[in-house]
Amino acid sequence: MRVLVVEDARSLADTLAEGLRDQGMAVDLAYDGLEAAAKLDLNAYDVVILDRDLPGVHGDALCQMITERDERAMVLMLTAAGSPGDRVAGLTLGADDYLAKPFHFPELVLRIRSLARRRPAARARVLRTAGIELDPARRTVTRDGRPLELSVKEFALLEALLRATPAFLSTEELLEQVWDEHADPLTNTVTVTIGRLRRKLGDPPIITTTPGVGYRIL
Repeated sequence: MRVLVVEDARSLADTLAEGLRDQGMAVDLAYDGLEAAAKLDLNAYDVVILDRDLPGVHGDALCQMITERDERAMVLMLTAAGSPGDRVAGLTLGADDYLAKPFHFPELVLRIRSLARRRPAARARVLRTAGIELDPARRTVTRDGRPLELSVKEFALLEALLRATPAFLSTEELLEQVWDEHADPLTNTVTVTIGRLRRKLGDPPIITTTPGVGYRIL
């Protein structure tokens, strides 16, 4: 899942990004409305966490911009303006959810995952292929009924491959979906994580590699 956090309070934005990355999400940051608009033009996001009162471009304008797109991200407004009237105004602009500050981080995570499942392009809640059963909501994965203990990145990588089945995902696509905009395209992070994932999945191997093309589930 790829998330854009748009928040001008840098300490809060950085804390949110760190926490969401620990939950296995690929997170990009924008500290003002102009930076957010530029990133929305460059990248596809599942969920945008949007502060309403932003410099550069106001959060209301960004929300309308997002909701007018054909394949749009889900929008969670995260703002100090938390009165019933503010909530109604935000939802009227097209926001999909509204959470007032201060908030509990576990609740934010649950709301983000719920929005990602509601996104029109989202697929089945439980992913099943080649004996693998992965439940993104419960954060569980089994192979032939055997529970697997995966790291956050291993889980996210397997989820991306399952969602793409039977298509290939290139190293660049996996970096974009599982890591974030700061991932070094020359790094061997994907190769290393794929190797660990293969060992945990066991035999027979189900992740195939085609040089110059990418990876996919058999």
